Amino acid sequence: MVQSGGMSTNVMRWIGTTALLGLVAGALSGCGLVAAPCRVTSAGLKIVPLVGPVAAAPTDTCANVIDPTPTRS
Repeated sequence: MVQSGGMSTNVMRWIGTTALLGLVAGALSGCGLVAAPCRVTSAGLKIVPLVGPVAAAPTDTCANVIDPTPTRS
């Protein structure tokens, strides 16, 4: 199958799919949506008395690496 421009429909479909995946990946990089599981787990761990904040430290670090939170001044 050849379109009037000379490119096959498979090539056009591949270019469109690649562009769409690139846009989605770019939109999600460093996004809070990706860090949400770490933040939810951290919040759940912090409920535990005494050891909660210590146990939540690794998940807080995980979330801050993925999506750094702005510091308050």
